[in-house]
Amino acid sequence: MTSFADSVRNAAEAVRGIFPETPLQKNAYLSRKFGAHVFLKREDLTPVRSYKIRGAFNFFRKALAAGNSAELFVCASAGNHAQGFAFVCRHFSRKGVVFMPVTTPQQKIDKTRLFGGEFVEIRLVGDFFDECLAAAQAFTEEQGAHMVPPFDHKDIIEGQATVAFEIARQMPDGVLPDLVMLPVGGGGLAAGVTHYMAGMLQKPCFVFCEPAGAPSLERSLATGRRAKLPRVDNFVDGAAVAEIGREPLRLLKGFSAESVRLVPENRLCETMLEMLNIEGVVLEPAGALALDALKDFSRKELRGKTIVCVVSGGNFDFERLPDVKERALRFAGLKKYFIIRFPQRPGALRDFLEMLGPDDDIARFEYLKKSARNFGSVLIGIETKDRRNFDRLVASFEAEGVQYQDITDNETLAEFII
Repeated sequence: MTSFADSVRNAAEAVRGIFPETPLQKNAYLSRKFGAHVFLKREDLTPVRSYKIRGAFNFFRKALAAGNSAELFVCASAGNHAQGFAFVCRHFSRKGVVFMPVTTPQQKIDKTRLFGGEFVEIRLVGDFFDECLAAAQAFTEEQGAHMVPPFDHKDIIEGQATVAFEIARQMPDGVLPDLVMLPVGGGGLAAGVTHYMAGMLQKPCFVFCEPAGAPSLERSLATGRRAKLPRVDNFVDGAAVAEIGREPLRLLKGFSAESVRLVPENRLCETMLEMLNIEGVVLEPAGALALDALKDFSRKELRGKTIVCVVSGGNFDFERLPDVKERALRFAGLKKYFIIRFPQRPGALRDFLEMLGPDDDIARFEYLKKSARNFGSVLIGIETKDRRNFDRLVASFEAEGVQYQDITDNETLAEFII
């Protein structure tokens, strides 16, 4: 019987038919910053700018080798899986149908169509992914088609494990990673990499990096059973999964919940901007998870260690850049939002402006409503160059008797007002 390692090697040799190994690059900037030897596995440099092409290719390869007679292949995805699926459909000259939510950004629809060409049909169904998935499953059953799952299948996991096969070949001679930082969504990549490298590494060294708003693996490991989250934050769209895959969890269940690092979405935005502005590397939110999780370790913990971070994708829609900048500023404490009750008298606004320091800038000013005859409520957004400036500003508010409410971290109000 073929071992998992042999199967992964075969998959890696086969996938060379569509793209070369992605590079494992030592990053000088991150290495200096953390006092370690930080290597980036650049999955953002595949033909579809994510590792998802690996699993899709392996699934198709094995299905066709087994004599699968389905005339249609189907997937449900609004992101990287759809693009990998489309690329592979064209490679094998097989018809595919991609189900996407109606709310999918046009950029992702266009890229999927570009990769698939005449071999792929795109159907927009439902406002949310669950509705889209249900429609894809119903269509698959009705048409006798073959569903290609994004992560919950052994052939998908085997394909994603080719990332680990390449890392092992690309590490400097005689050097093994002390830490391998893995982003987690549905768990296919993490399951494949850990399963392949299990016999290679002599000590626990895997760190699983999940969005704080979608901790499906962490919750499952903590409870000892596959947990479905009632709600997820969709900002990290490539990893915002409500339920870890059944097969991935089977391979990951031996790890502890403490091996998972939950990455705050707004802090993640800082890392995305940092890599863009300093290194010129464009990362999607999920692609930056492993890099951002390094911040959870002290410099002493990382000093001198060899660290591999899997950069899972670079499909970033630049229309989201203003939101990323906004979140990064708020996390850094350089931007705050206040609701202030202004007295309805001449000079009230001038008195307020005189409280601002030379580095404080009003980024938003919006009159909300008159809450009383002699007062009016105003939403004010303020940016500054040093977070300590807000301590001085709030002290001025208190001293002058300004009626204010800081709503920067109030998720409910921020969602509707900011």
